[in-house]
Amino acid sequence: MAYGMLAVFCSMGWAYLTLVLSHCVLLYSISLVKLRWLCFAAGLSTLATFRMEPFLSWQAGFVTGGFELRHVFFYGGCGFTVMRCMSFALENCDRKEGNLSFLELLKYNFYLPFFYFGPVMTFDRFYLQANIPSLIRKEREMWNLSIQALINLAAILVVDVLFHFLYILTIPSDVKLLKHLSDWALIGLAYINLVYDWVKASVMFGVINTVSRLDHLDPPQPPKCITKLYVFSETHFDRGINDWLCKYVYNYLGGKHDNALEELTATLCTYGVTLLWLGPGWVVLLWAFLNCFGLNLELWVTTFFSMEPFVSIEMSMSAAMSRRIRALFNTFNYWAIVLFNILALNSLDFAKMVAKRLFLKGFPLTTVMVMFVTYCLVQLIKESERRQALIDDPDPIPPPPPAPPAGDPPQAADGAATAPPPPLDPSKEKAE
Repeated sequence: MAYGMLAVFCSMGWAYLTLVLSHCVLLYSISLVKLRWLCFAAGLSTLATFRMEPFLSWQAGFVTGGFELRHVFFYGGCGFTVMRCMSFALENCDRKEGNLSFLELLKYNFYLPFFYFGPVMTFDRFYLQANIPSLIRKEREMWNLSIQALINLAAILVVDVLFHFLYILTIPSDVKLLKHLSDWALIGLAYINLVYDWVKASVMFGVINTVSRLDHLDPPQPPKCITKLYVFSETHFDRGINDWLCKYVYNYLGGKHDNALEELTATLCTYGVTLLWLGPGWVVLLWAFLNCFGLNLELWVTTFFSMEPFVSIEMSMSAAMSRRIRALFNTFNYWAIVLFNILALNSLDFAKMVAKRLFLKGFPLTTVMVMFVTYCLVQLIKESERRQALIDDPDPIPPPPPAPPAGDPPQAADGAATAPPPPLDPSKEKAE
């Protein structure tokens, strides 16, 4: 804690440190009331002050110095501070007896590897991991951390080369050049833009995770590779923020996720907080609306096909045929995710041009070929996930049926009617 506060003081000045501490004191004081709605209102209002004038300019005036990353440190440190303080306040509301100490909040917030760039680890997880009495390294853990550090260093070099020598981010802004590209080149450029953004996030969180694991913490993992995202429920570029939203908003409001109205309310509130976190704007608002619609449509379709007679039809199929049919639906999901996210990463015009080339001008040749390649990719991902699920959670071998006594007469013909049904194919249950 002391080292983190000293590092913040040396990098951003005493005025910025005082600003961060004032937000901590404010949200800690409100957490003592133990009202969840009041903690949410105070936290979101505090977060909104970094998105609105004149509050933004007034708080930015506390930052001194002219180094290049000054604004990045300002927004990152303040934004993640508010999210961490809200996590602390909500966990204190759930505490039945007594209150958490302010010192615990300072240790949680000023842990230096997480302070400026995240990821956000919820307070309950941080508190448990930071207060383990006996710290023991696993076998070959330091070797694995060294290998991970070398991989992160290589990834940093790759990102630097891509950023300086390949114009991945600037090409989508040149409309004249885009019009001369082929359909495959334009679609590939959209996909590469998402991959590049995922690589940047993975490198940043990978370095932070490696450092925090040296302190015996188990931080949120880097985001899932964009190539493996074929459902909206797993689409996120910051697993820490995703875990925070799921714990305190989505799962809290959605309950068991079996009611359509509660599910709609939970997703709307989740994307509302996300909209405030990213900064309100027309592009971000459109991105949030499309992803919220995609997630709800995905849930509605899943609920619809979980009813009869679809369940019986699927159970009569083989596991492989069930995966093929699901992969067909996930193919269109995959490109909806790609189009909705390049809208936020690049521009609306670029997303519209890619969609027009993929579904209108490129129809039927480009459309059919791209969808077929995507379908094969989704099938490979599903098969790898199925095999990994069987490795992580293998099915127990059922015991052999007991042998009947020698003196028992053979069963009557109607005994088959009372016999238990045959067990389901375990591979089919683990397929999804």
